[in-house]
Amino acid sequence: PAAQLRAHHLTRLRATGRTPGRAPNSPLGAAGGAGATAGPALAPVALVAVLLLVVLIVFMIADSKSEEAFFEIYAKQRDMLLRSEKTRLAPVTPLLAKGDDRYAERTLEGSLDESCPGTLALFTYEEESTDSDGNRQTSYYRYTVTMTDIPECADLVPKLRCHRKVGFRALQGLEDKFRKDERVELESEALAKRYEIFADQAVDEVWLRRLFSPSFIVWLTEQAPDKFAFETVRGSLVCFVNGHKDSAAELDAMRSAGAAVTQRLREEAGQTTAPASL
Repeated sequence: PAAQLRAHHLTRLRATGRTPGRAPNSPLGAAGGAGATAGPALAPVALVAVLLLVVLIVFMIADSKSEEAFFEIYAKQRDMLLRSEKTRLAPVTPLLAKGDDRYAERTLEGSLDESCPGTLALFTYEEESTDSDGNRQTSYYRYTVTMTDIPECADLVPKLRCHRKVGFRALQGLEDKFRKDERVELESEALAKRYEIFADQAVDEVWLRRLFSPSFIVWLTEQAPDKFAFETVRGSLVCFVNGHKDSAAELDAMRSAGAAVTQRLREEAGQTTAPASL
């Protein structure tokens, strides 16, 4: 886990003497100068402040190294290609098109399971805003996502969103008047409590009911990762949960979930003939 790797790197930093307090012109040396300048009364305060700064810097260095090491090990063990630099993801679904800026901070390319090629990514989008005083600020929204291609679903499902339920049920009718997609109502109270499903008007209602089979509904409501959601547009599937996950168990759960939804869509598409193009 990343926490164990962080402790390892903290130990290495102390053992090699490469901590900010031991380097030439270090903060610790600066503390002595600051204390001398400030006078005897303020010297202890200056020393404590700089010591806290040193601890923070060392922790940040160790945390960065441990996180990178964790993802390198994770990718190697699962035969995936790790990209640690910021990567632009194609805005193929509504989530990946959100914000004033958007990027993946890490991507792992390979397979979600033995039969499902795909990508796992730590995705972030930013929104810029200005307060009443004219000060600009940036809000960051982070997700762990999987991406797969399902070309056989491109015509069958031009657009489908299965999102976690938010807001009040009493306002659903009013909200739906402003949506372009149609709300999908299924005969499952458990599903309705947890998810909101919207589909393009061109999607066949009978096909949707077959897609959301009893077993798939049970998986979504009882086995999927916490706060799980997915959306597919023209053959591109994105599954996601809130936050950047940083444990092997959570990342594996997302890979498995992305593969499960991909497989379910492929199964239903394989039993259906796509509508003829006009």
